[in-house]
Amino acid sequence: MASSTAGASPIGAKQKTNADIEHWDAENEQFWEQEGKRIATRNLWISIPSLLMGFAIWLMWGMITTQMKNLGFPFSVEQLFTLSAIAGLSGATLRIPASFMIKIAGGRNTVFLTTALLMLPAFGTGLALMNPETPFIVFQALALLSGIGGGNFACSMSNISAFYPKSKQGYGLGMNAGLGNFGVTTMQILIPLVMTVGLFGALAGDPMQLTSPSGTLIGRIEAGTDTWIQNAGFIWMLFLIPLAFAGWFGMNNLKVVTPNPGNPMSAFGKILGLYGVGILTSAAGVWALSVMNMWLALPVTILLTLALLRMIPGDIKPNIKNQFKIFSNKHTWSMTVLYILTFGSFIGFSAALPLSISVIFGNMMDVAADGTVTRVVNPNAPSALTWAWMGPFVGALIRPVGGWISDKMGGSIVTQIISVIMVVASVATGYVMMLAYNSTDPDSYFALFLILFIVLFAASGIGNGSTFRSIGFIFDQQQKGPVLGWTSAVAAYGAFIAPRVMGQQIQAGTPELAMYGFAVFYAVCLVVNWWFYLRKNAYIKNP
Repeated sequence: MASSTAGASPIGAKQKTNADIEHWDAENEQFWEQEGKRIATRNLWISIPSLLMGFAIWLMWGMITTQMKNLGFPFSVEQLFTLSAIAGLSGATLRIPASFMIKIAGGRNTVFLTTALLMLPAFGTGLALMNPETPFIVFQALALLSGIGGGNFACSMSNISAFYPKSKQGYGLGMNAGLGNFGVTTMQILIPLVMTVGLFGALAGDPMQLTSPSGTLIGRIEAGTDTWIQNAGFIWMLFLIPLAFAGWFGMNNLKVVTPNPGNPMSAFGKILGLYGVGILTSAAGVWALSVMNMWLALPVTILLTLALLRMIPGDIKPNIKNQFKIFSNKHTWSMTVLYILTFGSFIGFSAALPLSISVIFGNMMDVAADGTVTRVVNPNAPSALTWAWMGPFVGALIRPVGGWISDKMGGSIVTQIISVIMVVASVATGYVMMLAYNSTDPDSYFALFLILFIVLFAASGIGNGSTFRSIGFIFDQQQKGPVLGWTSAVAAYGAFIAPRVMGQQIQAGTPELAMYGFAVFYAVCLVVNWWFYLRKNAYIKNP
């Protein structure tokens, strides 16, 4: 691969757009204005839609399982929640190896290949959904592979962080993550729409008929309507193919970050090896959940992943070992807790909300003449496919604002404010969920339920921007990439924990307990943030 020295080339010299860049000094204002800003912007605007696709494919199971329920696929509600949880577990686990990819394989190589790999779960899910008799284990395997989209966040953020100076970290990371997060909203709007038409003709097979009412952004769809649920997988191929080409021909490897990425095939081998470890330990994590408590299975999965990464042979091993130094820094752990507060909540609620709406408001209490109470189908239930997109939309839209405000005010003070809001909103949401679940008219609580969740999404979205700004400020060039990846990996387990916890509590008839538990954790985060960054003798003042 050709290489260039950005900012030091002869006037008029023609460089390949996708050349490796030898020199990069974003903190040098002259370099940044003359050349760095232009290159960073190009890489950012290819990174954003690629990351958007990752989020869409990672979180698509929340919408797909809702429609599988409406189409009468032969799986229980608990099994359907499990598919979203498996994708969440895999996406979070894959972020651990993905956080080391940029340093080892280069930004351009990594973004290209990880975007191309998304074609596997996208196309495979389309094929599996063509037949309602597809075995459940096939859907489990595809949900596991969908986690690649979640893993891609860690390497994407690590890559973009290296292109921007400290004063622009809030903007660069906020734009990449905030607009990338729009993949959740894009998926929640697009999937219901494309399922209503035979978009791919005979190539995608025959439609199925709804056994329960469904909906889209523009309204309700009655039972008996033809539905092409397989389009929920196939549609992403239209975007992934051109994006893979854009990544390869339009992005760059920074040699100051990746001194020795090797040739492209060598870099691809490293990336596949790292993701191979993550897929293996994700599968082990799914098995562990069948034999032990969730709160034991998750740490076992993380520790197993870290242990296997340290055992990888060849030139990857010393690079991995060197980057493990982040774990001796106390700020790695404080920021991990705070990013669980923000991104863990955003991604967890995004995964759990559609099916939660369907189950809580899709049924209601019926009081018989003798006073006995049973849960029956709610004939006028709001459709999750119509409403669930709103919260993630607000959270993603406001994330860049959170980064921008934090560049002005400091990240930690912004994190503290949103933490207070999330404590209050979580308690209030839990109370409303309890009232709705036990009501003979749950629809009367739906508007307040949705507003409270939008408040939670907005607060977590702002917090996503503020915490990543703090990370970009606290850590140096060599550490901030791996720390961004690590914190996002642990926080992403929210996409597993939230569907699992909310599903269990809904099944038990006590949905409010899940939200009350989250509120307690948010209160703990308030104390952590104050102690590390806001008290009088804080370790670092309001980063």
